[in-house]
Amino acid sequence: MYILAAGINYRTAPVEIREKFTFTKDEVPDVLQKIRSMNSIMECSLVATCNRTEFYFIVDNIHCGEQNLLMFLQEYFNTDRSEFRQYLYTHANERAIIHLFKVACGLDSMVLGETQILGQVREAYDVALANNTIGTILKQLLPHAICVGKRCHTETDIGKNAVSISYAAIELAKKIFGQLNDKQVLIIGAGKMSELTAKHLNSSGVEQVYVVNRTYQRAQELAEKFNGIAVEWENIEDSLSEVDIVVSSTGATDFVIDKKIMERVMIRRKNRPIFMIDIAVPRDLDPEINEVDGVFLYDIDELEGVVEANKKLREQEVNVIDTIIEEEIDNFSTWLDTLEVIPLIKALKHKTDAIYENTMESLYNKLPDLSEREKKVIRKHTKSIINQILKQPITHAKEVAGKKYSKEQIELIAEIFGVLEEPCYKANVVKLGNRKPKSTVCSVKSEKYLASIGRL
Repeated sequence: MYILAAGINYRTAPVEIREKFTFTKDEVPDVLQKIRSMNSIMECSLVATCNRTEFYFIVDNIHCGEQNLLMFLQEYFNTDRSEFRQYLYTHANERAIIHLFKVACGLDSMVLGETQILGQVREAYDVALANNTIGTILKQLLPHAICVGKRCHTETDIGKNAVSISYAAIELAKKIFGQLNDKQVLIIGAGKMSELTAKHLNSSGVEQVYVVNRTYQRAQELAEKFNGIAVEWENIEDSLSEVDIVVSSTGATDFVIDKKIMERVMIRRKNRPIFMIDIAVPRDLDPEINEVDGVFLYDIDELEGVVEANKKLREQEVNVIDTIIEEEIDNFSTWLDTLEVIPLIKALKHKTDAIYENTMESLYNKLPDLSEREKKVIRKHTKSIINQILKQPITHAKEVAGKKYSKEQIELIAEIFGVLEEPCYKANVVKLGNRKPKSTVCSVKSEKYLASIGRL
């Protein structure tokens, strides 16, 4: 089996491509179930954010796994693979794990070191777990990635001067207007990104924040948190006519503001300039809005310039985090190595269970007058004999797993017990190759975290 990561993100695809390949929260469970049912895919999870649509798989064949994903995306989005294949990246085994760990640490985010992604990885794990699309390996790998992310933010300064896309949007507004304490801002949407935006605006001392959402109650709830004002959706043009800055982040699949709306708004504003930031994927604001005089529109990709300044303060921590990631890969590799003994244990159990049942059946036929109590005693003690016989070879197999010549020693045990041809013994396990652990200083921390969420 192999670990496979595949997807598109802001590094490989522009926003106009990314927005075509997004899933709503309601769609994700069905998407996971459909992909999980495809050939070669044993486990799957999906990390979906405004900047990435990324799958993590356990597959029995890398090429088949990649082709099945291409086929699924082509059919689901009704788009020929030739239009998106160049934007899709894949990583296998160790490279896939490194990629996931970097994602969880915020090293692969547009805003280096941001912490929002950590919650999104946790959400991906929770959703996949709830829909039973992950098994032994991803149930361990995803929580381990969360552990790595937490460790990096605890042991380094990568998270200091915390930023996010929403923070970058406010920094861009400051760059254009200077101080924001005399500005009025309209937030379109009431989700997590909108709440983060409102939080940053509040700390920047804006004069007034307005919140508009299709569900008015949600707009009220967000506005109340920051002493803002909720606006009915049908009154959005009135607000657009008054505010200085607009930040939009909804979950809509189509544009919520188009060129015609802004043409009407700018007549009412008498062409007084308005600054609009679209941090949604798919985009909320029609790019043609930029053609309207007095409208200055920025989308999520254009925030990279603002983000650059923050990167310089954080890049010095990257080398430290790379070392942490290397240590944690050693830890995960050690855990993976222990899996090579599982097929042997299953094969031994399968064979001894069959012998046990056949023996019991033969015994009962020869001694038909046994009482139920006598049968129970015989079954219990016979089972105990089998377990005691298997205890030492299984213990030894666990001890040598992952060590030099472990394969040969495990095969010797299998040959002695005659289970080499058992189907369950021939099962494949993921191997990362011959790694030489550099350190185990983080293993205790990893185990504590994994144990706290019930994975050990």
